[in-house]
Amino acid sequence: MTALRRLHWGCDTITPAGWINSDLKQGPGIDLSCDILEGLPLDDESIDYISSQHALQELKITDQEKALRELRRVLKPQGVLRLGLADLDRAIAAYQSGRREFFLVNEWETLSGNFITYLLWYSYNRTLFTPDFATELLRKAGFGDVRRVAYRQTASPYPEIVELDARPTESFYVEAVK
Repeated sequence: MTALRRLHWGCDTITPAGWINSDLKQGPGIDLSCDILEGLPLDDESIDYISSQHALQELKITDQEKALRELRRVLKPQGVLRLGLADLDRAIAAYQSGRREFFLVNEWETLSGNFITYLLWYSYNRTLFTPDFATELLRKAGFGDVRRVAYRQTASPYPEIVELDARPTESFYVEAVK
């Protein structure tokens, strides 16, 4: 039996064994240091599934479809992309209800200062997401079945795809099938 090939795209410093860990920067445990917009150094249809947690939001809105198409390119037929993304809807609801503790930022006297810093994440975030917008982008990139899923739950045949899920109180999760 052939071992599953799984990609952890946008891994940052989280580099678990058994995954192909990919990030823009180099570092310990990062197997592929590359810019997705220039292409991943992986063969077409060579990956069974991909997990990405809070990385896509660092790309400009105009680069989203290109990046998603590149992730789709490396997936095998019926391969699955799982995204964990910061949920703009949740952040807005927390702001409107005055829930200061929701924001991982507490640098400002005003709730609005913390809300804005949280959304921009110190200027790293360049695209904000809602589940509807993520679904639209995934469909535009050529993915077929797109489903919203819960933290640590999957609709895919790969139960271990949820291993990397992070930040459940501020995220939503979506899976898309090639």
